[in-house]
Amino acid sequence: MLISPVITSLAAHGPFAGGDGPGWWFLLIPLFWIAVFALLFTFVFRRRRDAMQNWKAQHSPRHTAEKTLAQRYANGDIDEAEYRARLEVLRANTGD
Repeated sequence: MLISPVITSLAAHGPFAGGDGPGWWFLLIPLFWIAVFALLFTFVFRRRRDAMQNWKAQHSPRHTAEKTLAQRYANGDIDEAEYRARLEVLRANTGD
């Protein structure tokens, strides 16, 4: 069978054949990959969280009301004084 000579060869000439083992540097390989995956997940989830917060801010009732008020001002339905007064009331009521 082919597997038996391969295992015997690995046992005789493999990384543990010298008796000392692979050494302390062997720990760097898994630590490196753990760090790579931790950074990857951190950046992906942070980006997803920031995108969700941005979406919520753009679709909040306050933002929608301010867009409607700005559109009415741009169309000429209200003058600047009324626009600023209503905008101040909107911002005062939301606490921002």
